[in-house]
Amino acid sequence: MDALSKIKPIKKGRIGIYTVGLKSYWPQFKGLRDRVIGYGEFVSERMKKFGEIFNFGLVDDDEKARHAGEWFNEKNVDIIFCHMGSYCTSACATPIHKTCKVPVIILDLQPTACMNYEKTSTGEWLAHCGSCSTPEYANAFTRSGINFKIINGLLGMDKTPSISVTDENTADREEAKRAWKEIAEWVEAATVKRTLKNARFGYLGNYYPEMLDMYSDFTLFQAKTGVHIVLLEMCDLKSYFDKVTEKEVKIKREQISHFFIIAGDSPSEPIAKKPNEEQLNWSARVAVAQEKMVKDFDLDALAYFYKGADNNEYERIQGGFIVGHSLLTAAGIPCSGEGDIKTALSMKICDIVDKGGSFAEFAAVDYVLGTVIMGHDGPFHIKISDGKPVLRAMGLYHGKRSTGVSVEANVVVGDITTLWTTQTVNGKLKFIVTEGKAIKGPKLMIGNTQTHIDFGMRPDYYMDRLFNEAPAHHCAISVGQNSEIFKKIAYLLDIDCVVIKP
Repeated sequence: MDALSKIKPIKKGRIGIYTVGLKSYWPQFKGLRDRVIGYGEFVSERMKKFGEIFNFGLVDDDEKARHAGEWFNEKNVDIIFCHMGSYCTSACATPIHKTCKVPVIILDLQPTACMNYEKTSTGEWLAHCGSCSTPEYANAFTRSGINFKIINGLLGMDKTPSISVTDENTADREEAKRAWKEIAEWVEAATVKRTLKNARFGYLGNYYPEMLDMYSDFTLFQAKTGVHIVLLEMCDLKSYFDKVTEKEVKIKREQISHFFIIAGDSPSEPIAKKPNEEQLNWSARVAVAQEKMVKDFDLDALAYFYKGADNNEYERIQGGFIVGHSLLTAAGIPCSGEGDIKTALSMKICDIVDKGGSFAEFAAVDYVLGTVIMGHDGPFHIKISDGKPVLRAMGLYHGKRSTGVSVEANVVVGDITTLWTTQTVNGKLKFIVTEGKAIKGPKLMIGNTQTHIDFGMRPDYYMDRLFNEAPAHHCAISVGQNSEIFKKIAYLLDIDCVVIKP
């Protein structure tokens, strides 16, 4: 599918990095200091394609450590990587993290897969002994109350420094690839944290009445994510709706025609018809107003729902919500229905890491195919659609008032990951993550998105495990196997995370 350009840019994570080595080694072993610094610079340069990098350089005594901690605070970093360039005492690093209290990732990345034992001197060995410090740091950090994770593996250079007596070209080794995948995911997680910390989520209208799982604590939400919640009223949207021009409607209609198929009547559902010109124009007019409101209020996501007196003007406007909100979702402004701001967060996380993020719930189970059917009446993330989504005119939205144009679509075949955000009995947020595969399957033609998903186990077993984690009934569907990145995001946000796999 074609992609809509992002309405707002993603804010790259601010990544701190430093390299450790023992100061007393430098006069003893010629060239070791510069060699260790070079390894750190290699790591820093390679990281630049993932985030905004702040490399302090070499830390080799406690005085430099204190200075580095203040420097990282000044740079307002989201995460710090401690690169083990050689052995170094833990007192050379601990002060950094007592001063700058962001999560730290220890990088134990050996430059060579195997030393040249016959030619290796003490100085050569010291260039390869980062793992000697790692357990010491783990112990010291733990006892100091410093949160950390460790990545072990190979440095992944594609050439050997002239000073080395062994082969340091490890770029193609699995230990290097795995390590750099981990590094990229941590930087990506920091980007999510940075983007959320600066985000504004609109909340338009109210919750769907009596859906107790939807209700959430806005103060908790902001405290855990950094997101500012902007409370909006339908009159805010109407003020934009009233000023939409015919030219703007025409342009939006062209966009709708490009991204959607205008379907005929459903063969199975009498209330799902081919949209007429009036309905499409109404959806286009509402979509123009939605986009203007999002831009003027500088929103990064939107949760919405409206229920009012029968046939009032706000009800008619909300009948055109789904098409415009699907377009906004594809443009990086996730929109979640029924006032579900927690799922707006799930959708936004999926979108930041470029994995889609479609609004979904359980529709039914196919015990013959062994699949769970997931979807909703919208919004749908166009980017992860299996072909162009279909638009149908709905004579009614089930369980809601009003009529309008709805989206019918499937997620593209392949790996998917669902992300639930829920609130627990003790008032905390919690992520629930499951991985599966979207498969081809028969679909209902009732104007709803729906995808058959095989979660790698019998559906009843899968639901036993999932439902016992007490998810809310909405989630975001993303493409790819994303449980590892979602776990890292949860760690940086200090949110509990449960992963369900076969």
